[in-house]
Amino acid sequence: MNTLIFRTAAPFLTALMLLFSIFVLLRGHNEPGGGFIGGLIAASAFAIYGIACGVTAVRRAIIFHPLTIAGFGLLASTLAGFLSAFFGVPFMTGLWVYPHLFGVEVALSTVMLFDIGVYLVVVGAITSIALALEEREVD
Repeated sequence: MNTLIFRTAAPFLTALMLLFSIFVLLRGHNEPGGGFIGGLIAASAFAIYGIACGVTAVRRAIIFHPLTIAGFGLLASTLAGFLSAFFGVPFMTGLWVYPHLFGVEVALSTVMLFDIGVYLVVVGAITSIALALEEREVD
């Protein structure tokens, strides 16, 4: 299935899927979606790219080892929980701040930090599994 058309379309499809995964991640607070589903979409994009261009190309594209990405996501999710405990409210209680960036008020929350952490854990873990399976298949 590694045709010229697939190898040509895969980078564009991967970029489109990654953008959509970020959209799903960010809209998950108010509508269906969130870190888990967005992470699965992103990991699927990397799997498609790996099938078309090879595991080495995917490893070069993501820069960090996938398990490092998963570990950072786990750290971010844990930090989101402990921030609430630090401020004297129950563990995993949502906290919000409203900084002004470029003249626009932006709502940032520990809920978003948790979702981003879940996203990174799913991307790292599933990408690591997919790359390991693709490497085994080639040998």
